[in-house]
Amino acid sequence: MGSRYSAVIQSVAEIIGAGRDTDSMLQSISDLLREDVDEFDWVGFYLTDSEEPETLRLGPFAGEPTEHNRIKFGEGICGRAAVTLKTFIVQDVSREDNYLSCSPEVNAEIVVPIFSDGEFAAELDIDSHQKNAITPAHRELCEKIAELLKDRL
Repeated sequence: MGSRYSAVIQSVAEIIGAGRDTDSMLQSISDLLREDVDEFDWVGFYLTDSEEPETLRLGPFAGEPTEHNRIKFGEGICGRAAVTLKTFIVQDVSREDNYLSCSPEVNAEIVVPIFSDGEFAAELDIDSHQKNAITPAHRELCEKIAELLKDRL
């Protein structure tokens, strides 16, 4: 991972270590990633909904508002990541049959699951306005952030 992303990881670790409440922590991470990574146009977290099984609810995010406040497991890229519990990268969302469009400007997306106490708890969702924008370094960055957030949600 380049030194630029090492600094981002260090900043995320500092945010997590600051003892903020969950929403404030996730909002700060969303803001940081959107500001510091040029290809990231929308950054947010979807969390498992304790009141509605197999549903994700929109948590803190940075970017344009989305109408997708709740997503059922299996629906869209976020819903698929919730079922498979694996990172999903889509370099051209127009080629996806199961894509939930948040904005016509979105062309690429990465979704990374986050675990707490061994259970799926949330996911980091990132959209880019550029096709083929998600690099191996971005994947490594996002998966490292998910690892830092493990057992914190």
